[in-house]
Amino acid sequence: MTLRSILLHPDPRLKKPCDPVARISPEIETLAADMLATMYDAPGVGLAAPQVGVLSRMFVMDCEKDPEAPPKPIVMVNPVITWGSEGLNTYEEGCLSIPDQYAEVTRPAEVRVEWLGLDGKTHEREFDGLWATCAQHEIDHLDGRLFIDYLSPMKRQMITRKMVKLKRDRARA
Repeated sequence: MTLRSILLHPDPRLKKPCDPVARISPEIETLAADMLATMYDAPGVGLAAPQVGVLSRMFVMDCEKDPEAPPKPIVMVNPVITWGSEGLNTYEEGCLSIPDQYAEVTRPAEVRVEWLGLDGKTHEREFDGLWATCAQHEIDHLDGRLFIDYLSPMKRQMITRKMVKLKRDRARA
């Protein structure tokens, strides 16, 4: 397992729609293991392949918040939301590609997602709460969308300016 560098906004790769994964290969399995290690190290609850510079439709997540419970990692390849509830949920979202910036985003409270697992089989599951928010947030990444795209232009510009400054400061360090 290798920790991968997480791209920071603004980066053009974060705005590109990703290509479907053709098949589960040893490279995809390695990428999944690296992404989980990177996500846990960050620490975060989700990480999409484009955030580590791989423009493939794949993400990992683990929204288990109980420190006493075992981790519940999920690797989703080519995920598709097949249903979303009419009921909405507003959650203060953050992103590993936009560190230390948070904003409320409203999304369907429940979603059903279909995806290809590392076992090569199709899986389908309904998620609610943080799991539903996270799945939608990560699928947005695969479509070239960030959580700040849901904000007003002024708030989005303010966050983008902070990120440009952060990248400049890190480059000097």
